[in-house]
Amino acid sequence: MSNPIRILICDDHAVVREGLRALISTETDMEVVAEAADGEQAIAAYRAVVPDVALVDMVMPRVDGLETIRTIKGEFAQARILVLTSFAEDDMVFPAIKAGALGYLLKDSSPEELLRAIRDVNRGEASLHPSIARRLIQELSQPTTLPPTPEPLTEREVEVLKLVARGYSNEDIADALVVSERTARGHVSSILSKLHLANRTQAALYALREGLATLNDDGDAD
Repeated sequence: MSNPIRILICDDHAVVREGLRALISTETDMEVVAEAADGEQAIAAYRAVVPDVALVDMVMPRVDGLETIRTIKGEFAQARILVLTSFAEDDMVFPAIKAGALGYLLKDSSPEELLRAIRDVNRGEASLHPSIARRLIQELSQPTTLPPTPEPLTEREVEVLKLVARGYSNEDIADALVVSERTARGHVSSILSKLHLANRTQAALYALREGLATLNDDGDAD
């Protein structure tokens, strides 16, 4: 059996932390390794245990969720952060994704949706509440102030982008295209660079906006 997903819970409400811990304890492939009641504790706890996935609320005392995400991502570039919050306002959603959160889930999501999101984010895949995904697509459809890339995506990079949008990890992409994982990772890095995007979540949303994937995609390969 593979090692369980090590999870850090960051939420200022004790009842929420208790509920999340109880839910996660029912899963054999997950374990809670640390908890934090505010952003400052969250950052310290992340440094101490370096979890596989951090569940982060957006509204916390001392240091808020956004600054927590920025600080953790600044120190741990590969950090996999799933926002779990009650707030769906644009001024929280967009900055969180831009700061590097791989997922954004609302607290009215079902337990099954949360557990699936944790597993997705652990694999490095985007996991967004459907209403959040639609709003992010609308945001991305606005004119960008970034200069257009002088290099268009290659045919292979378009293939890779479609797979990223469908939630494929680098390993999955490598298997699907019969290339090495290193080659797949290189294609993803090139795509992000050419499109001026910060992470795979933004790449997935770009693909949705451009019609290369849909929210109803079942994730099966063509």
